[in-house]
Amino acid sequence: MSRCRAARRPLKPRQHRQPPTPASAGDPSTAQDGTRQSSRRAETEGEQQMASKAEKIVAGLGGIDNIEEVEGCITRLRTEVKDASLVDEAALKAAGAHGVVKMGTAIQVVIGTDADPIAADIEDMM
Repeated sequence: MSRCRAARRPLKPRQHRQPPTPASAGDPSTAQDGTRQSSRRAETEGEQQMASKAEKIVAGLGGIDNIEEVEGCITRLRTEVKDASLVDEAALKAAGAHGVVKMGTAIQVVIGTDADPIAADIEDMM
């Protein structure tokens, strides 16, 4: 029995991507280190929005003095507050929370994947 072999095609050389070109000195949208200023502005605007959101969440939790502990989970802020009656669910939802779970003085604020950075911002405020 003879087997028929398919003709082998020669392998193509791998096409490599060219390394990025250094930033041109005359381009006003490029900073000295080669990063674009617009992306840098977007980062600072995003950080400001995150800090603003953290401040609104702190206000909804009854203020910084009412928060005993805060921990970021994947999608939730797990907090321990001194007085649960000071927690304003409407203010938390207005700040961007998808939901609020109360269990005594333990409050979980469902905010999505921004939970860890917001928890870090709140800890910086404390």
